[in-house]
Amino acid sequence: MQLYTHTLPSGAKLTGYLRDETNEMPAFNIRPAMLILPGGGYAFCSAREADPIAMQFLQAGYQTFVLEYTCAHTPEQAPLRWQPLLDAAGAILHLRRNAAKLRLDPFKIAVCGFSAGGHLAASTAILWDAAPVQKALGITAEEARPDAVVLGYPVITSGIKTHGGSIANLAGDDTALQAIFSLENQVRGDLPPFFIWHTVADQAVPVENSLLLASALTENHVPYELHLFTHGGHGSSTCTQEVNTPNRHNAAWVSLCTDWLAETLHFHL
Repeated sequence: MQLYTHTLPSGAKLTGYLRDETNEMPAFNIRPAMLILPGGGYAFCSAREADPIAMQFLQAGYQTFVLEYTCAHTPEQAPLRWQPLLDAAGAILHLRRNAAKLRLDPFKIAVCGFSAGGHLAASTAILWDAAPVQKALGITAEEARPDAVVLGYPVITSGIKTHGGSIANLAGDDTALQAIFSLENQVRGDLPPFFIWHTVADQAVPVENSLLLASALTENHVPYELHLFTHGGHGSSTCTQEVNTPNRHNAAWVSLCTDWLAETLHFHL
């Protein structure tokens, strides 16, 4: 395995785990990529949703990357506005433009996010062509758009069922920006496919966030798969002892997701 690091212009740090190139498995020297965006309310990037997640997708055969995107570590640093999305879209752009060096397929780049990181992951797919993103990155086409999206208990709405801390850190009291970042209202028909999972018992980010997104995806004929689990709190990551949230039933999301990705990206080990 090769460790890869890269710092984006904003200071956001990209850490990659690359499967080794080998003459014995030439068909797999080029692999799909997974970009992981941890949660943390846009205040920090949770370690529990970084390396433990990366190792799951690395084991599943992906070139795997974790992004420590810009966060509002103190109230004075909020609102972040477009910067986290510029970081995430910039990371996708970096992966795509360096595909040969990183031994990844530029047409099979997925993004995976949790909680606020789920909001950010969904934003990369929904707001990739927003004027601030295109202008800041100097692009006009789909170069920073992911090919598949995986969301764990995501923040989606800025409405009544929102996670207030995430939206406050992102948009402050700017109602126009809050409306833009209420992603269920930005869905359109040309989005990549989504895999979404949530627990009904989540008290921090209500399950309605995922339901609102699923409803909008249905209305716009965007392919998606949605899994709801009865029990379990927020931030359960891999649902294992390692991340302090052991739940064998809910942990099935990992295999469900990798099976879905294999079909979606046409990648079978």
